Amino acid sequence: MIKIDNINLGDFPILLAPMEDVTDPPFRYVCKMFGADMMYTEFISSEGLIRDAAKSVKKLDFEEFERPIGIQIFGHDIDSMIKAAQYAERANPDVIDINYGCPVKKVVAKGAGSGILNDIPKMVKMTEAVVNSVSLPVTAKTRLGYDDEHKEIVDIAERLQDVGIKALTIHGRTRTQKPRIPADWTLIGQVKNNPRMQIPIFGNGDVVDAVSAKYFKDNFGVDGLMIARGVYGNPWIFKEIKHYLKTGEIIQPPDIEERLKISLIQLEKSIEWKGERRGILEIRKHWADYFKGYYNFKPFRLKLMETDSFDEIKIILNEIKEFYT
Repeated sequence: MIKIDNINLGDFPILLAPMEDVTDPPFRYVCKMFGADMMYTEFISSEGLIRDAAKSVKKLDFEEFERPIGIQIFGHDIDSMIKAAQYAERANPDVIDINYGCPVKKVVAKGAGSGILNDIPKMVKMTEAVVNSVSLPVTAKTRLGYDDEHKEIVDIAERLQDVGIKALTIHGRTRTQKPRIPADWTLIGQVKNNPRMQIPIFGNGDVVDAVSAKYFKDNFGVDGLMIARGVYGNPWIFKEIKHYLKTGEIIQPPDIEERLKISLIQLEKSIEWKGERRGILEIRKHWADYFKGYYNFKPFRLKLMETDSFDEIKIILNEIKEFYT
């Protein structure tokens, strides 16, 4: 049984990665429907949070249905990270997670996200400060290192464990590697198989379907998997992976009616969370993913992108159903 502190995640948990502009409450809701064992908020700026910036504070929202839930924060200033962790703790999540993995240039340039991999002593000091500032378990997500010459994750993992984190997720790329480069899981396996490591180690990178999930599970011994890009328009991936790991059978992908049903649930939750206009804008990025591979879908996608009316969207979704059935 895999646990983060006293949080029971089952025998082999499948986690939803925190992703900016993707893993908001509406999308997390449908992922939870299909069995995500643990989920995280979009990453939240420590500076934005302590300044009470509306966008940052809004990201603290979650429903009880989503538990166990982690709030992920990032930043470059240790004092700000302490205050942000304490602010996030008041929202009563299950875990505070530190983002040491974001590769976005404007984040890295400030020494936040994976930028802190250039200063491991500061990374350790920041982690210890956050751990000591809250009563909730603290976890972290990071990469193999900053670049190919500095793949220091085995040492980093030990040092972060030593200052009190309760679990570590490792993305199998360096900060400088592009997503098209296959993730390197060998070092993730080395961390997991290091006899000094006692906390759960979760692997992330290129988990895109049930077959890849089983491969990484069987070959690298991790305690669970975290899914990022593989979940785009594909919240049922959690169900597919769990079924395949248990039975060896591949579940057939959902038909058009199931895709329409789930995308509509996400849309309704999005409107409930942000209001009709904003909710419709927020889900636009998901339409192409939900119906990826369906021939001649582009005209429908353009119509969905152009309307800001919930009633019109329902009409378009019905047209999609009639066209593909």
